[in-house]
Amino acid sequence: MPSPGPQNAATAPVTLGTAVTTGKPGSGPHRPAQRLATRGDGQGVASAFGESVGFGRVVRLGDVVWPEVPEKTLVVVPVGATEQHGPHLPVDTDTVVAEAVAAGVAAALAADGPVLLAPAIAFGASSEHAGFPGTVSIGHEALRAVLVETVRSLALWAGRTVLVNGHGGNVATLETAVAQLSAEGHDVRWAPCAAPGGDPHAGFTETSVMLHLAPERVRLEAAVPGDTRPLSVLLPELRARGVRAVSPTGVLGDPTGATAAHGAEILRTMITTALTVLAHA
Repeated sequence: MPSPGPQNAATAPVTLGTAVTTGKPGSGPHRPAQRLATRGDGQGVASAFGESVGFGRVVRLGDVVWPEVPEKTLVVVPVGATEQHGPHLPVDTDTVVAEAVAAGVAAALAADGPVLLAPAIAFGASSEHAGFPGTVSIGHEALRAVLVETVRSLALWAGRTVLVNGHGGNVATLETAVAQLSAEGHDVRWAPCAAPGGDPHAGFTETSVMLHLAPERVRLEAAVPGDTRPLSVLLPELRARGVRAVSPTGVLGDPTGATAAHGAEILRTMITTALTVLAHA
C-alpha cells in the first residue's frame, strides 16, 4: 500500500534504472563508476565510489568494505513491508517500490555529497493484511524499535539518515520513531512513496509501478478489480475487520489498464514528492 504523502511536488524528476551500482568494489584499487544516474537537470551522478570518495556518488551500503565508508555520509534507508498484494503482485511489492524510490532520492541527494543506500527494512506493520497467507507483520512496537535502533546505530558513523517509506501502515510508527529520534538529537527525516490520486492497494497505481520495475513478477492475467471506494471511506472498516473482510481478493482499487509506461510516470512522481517532503522537513 503506498505511503500517504503531500498532494503536490515541485522537484525535478530523477530517471531510474541506472541510479545505483550493484557490483562490489574491488579488493585492490576501487573500480571506477561504470554507470550514471540522471538527475532532473540532466547531469550525470556517478553510481560507485571511485579511488577517492567525492561528491555525486551513490553506492549500496551492502557492497562497501568499512575503510571505504565516507565520514558522516548521508544514508538512505528504504522501509517496506511483506504483505499480500492481491492475486497478481508479489508480497514484497511495498519493499520493491520503497527501494526504487529510495534509489531515486539518493541519486538526487548525491548532488550535495556521497550517499549510501542501505538494505531495505522489509517487515512492517501490516496487521490489516493478516487474513492472507504470505503476510508477515511485526507490529508497531517492534517496527518502532527497529527504526529507532537502526538510526541510533547509523548515527555512530553516519550523518543524516533518510527513511523512505513504501507502506501506509508504517506511517504512524515512522512519525513516532522520528519524533523520538529527533528529540534525542539525531539528524533523521522520513519521506513517503506517495502517488497523489492513486488507488490504495494492488490497484492501478502499484500494478503500473511493478510493471515498470519488475514486469516478470507481475501476473497480469490474474489481476481483478477489488473494492474501489476511496481509502477515506474504507479505513474505518479496514481497521475494524481487516482487508479480507472488505476485499476477498486483497485488492483495493482496480488494476485494469495498468501499464509500465504509467508506472514510470508514477514512480517519477513518487520520487519528486519524496524530495519535496525532505526539502521542507
